[in-house]
Amino acid sequence: MARGTLRIFLGSAPGVGKTYAMLREGHRLHGGGEDLVVAFARDRGRRDTRALLAGLELIPAKRIPYQGLHLEELDLDAVIRRGPATAIVDDYAHTNPPDSRNAHRWQDVDELLDAGINVLSTLDVQHLASLSDVVRAITDVRPAESVPDAIARRAGQIQLVDISPELLRQRLADGKIVAADRVDAALANFYRPGNLAALRELALLWLADRVDEGLARYRTGNGIEASWPARERIVVGLPGGREGEILIRRAARILHRVNGGDLLAVHVRAAETAAAESPQELQSQRRLVQDLGGSYHIVAGDDPAAALLDFARSVNATQIVVGISRSGGVAGLLAGLRGGRTGARVVRGAGAIDVHIVSQPPEGGSPGVPRRRDLGRARVATGFVLAVLLPALLQLLLAVNPDKNLAATVLVQLTGSVAVALVGGLWPAVLAALWSSLLVNYFSTPPVGNLTISDSQNVLALLVFVGVSAAVATVVDLSARRSKEAAHARAEAATLADLSRGAAGSEDTIVGLLEQALAVFQVRGAALLSRPDDDGAFRDGAGAAARPGEGWRLIASAGEVPAFSSGAGDSHGTAGIRGDNVERIDATTCLVLSGRVLPASDRRLLGAFGVHLVAQLERQQLLASRSEVLKLAESNTMRTSILRAVSHDLRTPLAGIKLAVGGLRQTGVRYTPEEEQELLATIEDCSDRLEVLVGNLLDMSRLTSDSINPLLRPVRWYEVIPGGLHGIASGRVRVELPANMPEVEADEGMLERVIANIVENAVKYAPESDIVLAGSAGVLGMATVSGRPAGELRIIDHGSGIPADRVVDMFRPFQRLDDATQATGVGLGLAVAKGFTEAMGGRLTAEATPGGGLTMVISLPLSAGIPFHEEPDQAPLQPQSAVIGRLHAPPILASGTDPA
Repeated sequence: MARGTLRIFLGSAPGVGKTYAMLREGHRLHGGGEDLVVAFARDRGRRDTRALLAGLELIPAKRIPYQGLHLEELDLDAVIRRGPATAIVDDYAHTNPPDSRNAHRWQDVDELLDAGINVLSTLDVQHLASLSDVVRAITDVRPAESVPDAIARRAGQIQLVDISPELLRQRLADGKIVAADRVDAALANFYRPGNLAALRELALLWLADRVDEGLARYRTGNGIEASWPARERIVVGLPGGREGEILIRRAARILHRVNGGDLLAVHVRAAETAAAESPQELQSQRRLVQDLGGSYHIVAGDDPAAALLDFARSVNATQIVVGISRSGGVAGLLAGLRGGRTGARVVRGAGAIDVHIVSQPPEGGSPGVPRRRDLGRARVATGFVLAVLLPALLQLLLAVNPDKNLAATVLVQLTGSVAVALVGGLWPAVLAALWSSLLVNYFSTPPVGNLTISDSQNVLALLVFVGVSAAVATVVDLSARRSKEAAHARAEAATLADLSRGAAGSEDTIVGLLEQALAVFQVRGAALLSRPDDDGAFRDGAGAAARPGEGWRLIASAGEVPAFSSGAGDSHGTAGIRGDNVERIDATTCLVLSGRVLPASDRRLLGAFGVHLVAQLERQQLLASRSEVLKLAESNTMRTSILRAVSHDLRTPLAGIKLAVGGLRQTGVRYTPEEEQELLATIEDCSDRLEVLVGNLLDMSRLTSDSINPLLRPVRWYEVIPGGLHGIASGRVRVELPANMPEVEADEGMLERVIANIVENAVKYAPESDIVLAGSAGVLGMATVSGRPAGELRIIDHGSGIPADRVVDMFRPFQRLDDATQATGVGLGLAVAKGFTEAMGGRLTAEATPGGGLTMVISLPLSAGIPFHEEPDQAPLQPQSAVIGRLHAPPILASGTDPA
């Protein structure tokens, strides 16, 4: 069965009309006779969207019970049983409820595609994993859901749904995106014009890269090497010296004249020029290119001009910038004899690519004039010419001397053969030796005038003459070959050093190395694969193990992912892997490159590269193991502290309960009604204390294990304060909230717990003081949290306060103000409150109350009005933390205030 096709409607922000456009496309396909169903889609309260849904076949949503709610989710099995040609599945980045078959909706969509069903879906650019940090920096909002870019790129079609920021804000103001009471907050926060313009540009740039990838695949698949100027892209050839900065800045000025484009700086590392380059200058130029918004690449190649042109064609470049030296005279003549400077050769081979030749100072040189360290073609050709001419010239000079001394003649001709060997190497020297021996035999060996040799000693002299010439030529040839190999080894070492430096600056060192492999080896794709070892465990960056019996699995990739299967390997261990270069690193790891077959000279570098990757893989495994050990040590420390702290505090309320129950059960004692009520009150009080202790212990355990996942939604302070004050003596607590305090982003249950812990702590340590809960609106420019406007709640007491040097310790677990006091508890209340506040993206601080006492300040970001969870039955992003059930008393407000 053929796999279905995914079509994504991409938007820059919620409300641009992705769902509307998707449903209109569904009507078009349905009108054309295609079997189409709506597997899952919401109208979000919008009349136009509801009207489009009404005309299509709907698959009933599956209702999943979760924390007292019934959530409507995609019924995957029902859609597969129905088997339509196309299914509409809204919200590609949605996170499914806990215990679902798949954690994310995009995984559900993958199952539909595997079943041969085409899918239409929607996605916001903020949910792309690679852009989440950029979106957060722009909007101060952390996207709670994400889709891996590699998954989104697998879509057969991606259609951009785009409207201007002004029109989107108008739709928001008309109430078509969020509820009316959240419009003002949304306009002032997430939907600011600058935010929308930046998100729109992000969407356009990401989609442009996706289109560029498709164009590159088409050109490669059809064997098109000529550049198509669809997008301005300038390639700068860096020679390796300080003159590279001049070329980069000239290219940046050229690129500045056009609106948009790419700057790519490439250094071709050849074996002959590796020793002459300056690593410091190249590193400085790398930083300059990155500061200018470009990318830096290193390519290995023996012919700089050809390698530069190959790189330019592979990236579909429109212009090339290279340098040419001002030096002339003998240097210029030698460069011409060696095939011309790189600039001239690039011009001849560039074809439709524009080439800019930049003049450089004489000391700069050109990146393509190699200093020959081996016997190149020109030198060998010169040697053959000398092998023919030099013996004849020497024989003419010897003819001037009337003394026909054989020894002198042989020495002179031997000197000529050695000279030929030094210039041309082995074969020109052999030719010179044979030609010289014939001349000596004919003109100097009796009988003179023919090739007959009458004296056996002359035969020996001629043989020694040929042998010495061949030996000297062999030594010269081996020396040149060793010199070339040493230069090639230096180039390989410099390349690996650059790979290490580049990977060290990447968040994922393995991916960073693979990305640099694309430029170093001039390939389209690189991947690191792993298979089970003897105990059936996979090696990957996190040290996780997979199911035994599986075959190769992808660990990391860059560029195009090479094809591979998950079946068992063959005797060589690489069955099921298709790639131009398959390098088996060890028994469980394999490196695959696709795009071109590497020559034999690059295989050693590829092997060293693979070893470097495995070292990084093992380093990540060690870091993961170290992290697990630290977590275990922290858990053991926490467990020991809990046992030490609760040895008394848990036993005390249990002892009170047991004593009161034991007294009530005594049959020989009669209690008055007042005494019975007192004993029952003791039981209730001890039970409440025990519940608080156990609750704090459980909450602290969740905080230390990072299992707190708040369900953030717009919350008003007056809605949560009554629950936080439930069970606390209200006679000592006053609530003074200003009218119309804006909503904050919080988990209602967590916020109640924070308020309860802080107020209980204030009541305990300030027994003679009233507790005041005062609010502030957090106007823009006043209170902020992580750069966002924040709302504040101040819990004020006028007790004894706390010394300034004890403020930090006050928020640590198992800390109490004074262990000598009669205060009860294990000292977790403020630690839990601080952990919950920070989990909600807020801040809990303490400051001195004017006149004495302590003021605790809860700061939470104002609600941005983002319509992620506007339906009450929509699934939460992650399992919600435990919420303590409280009876909500009527809102406690200062006189004259109005919750509306």
